[in-house]
Amino acid sequence: MFKHLIRSFLLSGIILSSLFVAKAQDKVVDQIVAIVGSNPILKSDIEQQAIDAQAQGQTTEGDLKCEILEKLLEQKLLLAEAELDTNIVITDNQINQNMDRRMKYFIENIGSEKEVEKYFKKSINQLKSEMGEMIKEQLKTEQMQQKIVKNVTTTPSEVRTYFKQLPKDKIPTIGSQMEYEQITVLPLITEEQDMEVKAKLREFKRRVEAGENFATLAVLYSEDPGSARNGGEMDYVGRAMLDPAFATEAFNLKVGQVSKVVKSEFGYHIIQLIDKKGEKIKCRHILIRPKIDPIELGKAKIRIDSLTTFIKNKSISWEQAAYLYSSDKSTRNNGGLVTSQKTGSSKFQMDELDPDVSKIITNLKVGEIAEPFLGLDDKQRQVYKIIKLVSRTSAHPANLQEDYQRMSEIFLDKKKEDTYRAWLAKQQSKTYIHIDEIYVNCNFKLKSWKK
Repeated sequence: MFKHLIRSFLLSGIILSSLFVAKAQDKVVDQIVAIVGSNPILKSDIEQQAIDAQAQGQTTEGDLKCEILEKLLEQKLLLAEAELDTNIVITDNQINQNMDRRMKYFIENIGSEKEVEKYFKKSINQLKSEMGEMIKEQLKTEQMQQKIVKNVTTTPSEVRTYFKQLPKDKIPTIGSQMEYEQITVLPLITEEQDMEVKAKLREFKRRVEAGENFATLAVLYSEDPGSARNGGEMDYVGRAMLDPAFATEAFNLKVGQVSKVVKSEFGYHIIQLIDKKGEKIKCRHILIRPKIDPIELGKAKIRIDSLTTFIKNKSISWEQAAYLYSSDKSTRNNGGLVTSQKTGSSKFQMDELDPDVSKIITNLKVGEIAEPFLGLDDKQRQVYKIIKLVSRTSAHPANLQEDYQRMSEIFLDKKKEDTYRAWLAKQQSKTYIHIDEIYVNCNFKLKSWKK
């Protein structure tokens, strides 16, 4: 799939190998082995990534160094185009946020800052200085590739045509799928826990206004897994895509301003506005969730146990119980039927289910209701759940009647990859590319690297 293609050449070795491996080996005598535009590829780039791949047990049927070289050629071609595109701009803030995440990774895996410096035989400042340009190049190439496939879409007729033209032995097998309904009970949060979280966020606001970096605090303390590693930064979004309370506060901020503490369904936030373009904003935030008091957790367990008993005794129907008592606003009006936030489909394969659900649903029969269990809701809050298995289908060759959404995703990935490959071929024809004769026998996937 196209998303795996992106990961394979943008992330393979870029983040860690050139640093970790350089520490562990004698210095390679460098030479330029390829040039794309004005961007050189060094022999040490290839040697270091090859050693790293071998150390991780990666194997290939082809020539590993040739494969690494082709990935680097693609990166440099993207970089050459990105440097000509005035719309691709990498800010110091983006680089610093990325740097902070990587340094945090090094510290977590090696030890303290002193241990990191001892390992690499360099100061933290020296490491950051060496990483800066590498990070900038990576961010540029990522943005460039996203731009290449940004407008690629599919239509139902294209999906149908693609499926009809697939040879029988190429039709994918769709794994076992299931549909389920759920009822959730959310424990109440005490006033004491509320006050504790608010005080912590007010202190973060004070520290930012006193000069500390908001993004660094977000990396260290935010409980939003999606944005914390990016310094709390979110993509440009419209008002309708945000929690109403969050949106009201964020859209009223001035650029650079930090909000008061805001309560949403996800928890409590402080927000900093980065930019505003028309009806969309770009902001960063720190999310903290109040800790649940064990007493309130126990009360929630009692409530869901009682509700389960009433349902099983037919004192109340499942649909009524979901509508009247479920904490899950997104499913309670639909009998508790759960749908994927990614695809909108109610059919899940086992590996697409939340871990807390998958281990319960495996042993259920269609129509059976599980005993209550503690899990997480779609906002990552602790909740008690009861689930009912609605349907289960066996693994089968894909067909458009049952598996249109899945086939649409497969075709979109293929179309994006084809678009990207076509772009590569076009750019190759108009970009100066030189590859040293020592790699003349490489069997590249794209033959047009050799002119």
